[in-house]
Amino acid sequence: MPLSAIGLLLAAAVLHTTWNLLLKQAGEKYMATWWSAIIGFLVFTPAVYLIGFPSQAVWHILVISALFEIAYYVVLAEAYRDSDFSLVYPMGRGAAPAFIAIWAAVFLGERFTFGGLIGIMVIIAGLLLVGGSSLFQTHNKPHARGILLALLLALLISIYSTLDGIAVKQTAALPYVILLFLCVPAFTAPLILRYYGWNQLKDELSAHLWPLAAIGILTIGAYSLALWAYSIAPLGYAGAVREVSVVMAAFAGWQFLGEKLGGTRVIGAVVIFAGILVIALFG
Repeated sequence: MPLSAIGLLLAAAVLHTTWNLLLKQAGEKYMATWWSAIIGFLVFTPAVYLIGFPSQAVWHILVISALFEIAYYVVLAEAYRDSDFSLVYPMGRGAAPAFIAIWAAVFLGERFTFGGLIGIMVIIAGLLLVGGSSLFQTHNKPHARGILLALLLALLISIYSTLDGIAVKQTAALPYVILLFLCVPAFTAPLILRYYGWNQLKDELSAHLWPLAAIGILTIGAYSLALWAYSIAPLGYAGAVREVSVVMAAFAGWQFLGEKLGGTRVIGAVVIFAGILVIALFG
């Protein structure tokens, strides 16, 4: 796997962890994700005119992906209302690489080297270690619902990641992502307006403009970098390496949200980085 792709994915992981941390601390999650997508689109719109629109050959993929992205944001907002950041994020992101590797093999015909396959398995094992200490408890009580929501997130992530991975093999990543973040709020606008009303939406925007803008900008930046990496590397490998953000999220939850870290997560972090090294050398 190209080292340049790994560098892009590491940078994307930093941005991705940051916007998830901001969203976890936001007020009303559905309004926050809706406004942040709109703001991100508006900020990056000039880039579409400079780079050009995505190829028409991928527009149908873009629309389908947007629908799965909408489902992802709905489940993500519900999961963050229900469970700890350090449970939802590691489990949701951690299980996704296994699904992505399967879809990449089935739909993209990717074949993994023995070393690359070992690297993917090592990363998944590390991800499970990082999320493992929160699997069955949140605030000292059984919490199976949080686990199910996180696993549903993983499935949704794997589907739209595979669709987008297919698309960016045929078109530039940034304009594709920008239009994706136009479709998501546009498709959901009738439901959002009906549920909250314009006055409540306007109050939310005025009260949290800068955090919402930060989330929107970081979201598009993170996903553009990830898709750039997808365009130059096998999706099965890139999808696994991207989830190094799980390690960053566990540390962020510990550092900024007062959530427990524990020795298991530290060991998991070391295992994940070992898996990335194996993919870099043998993938």
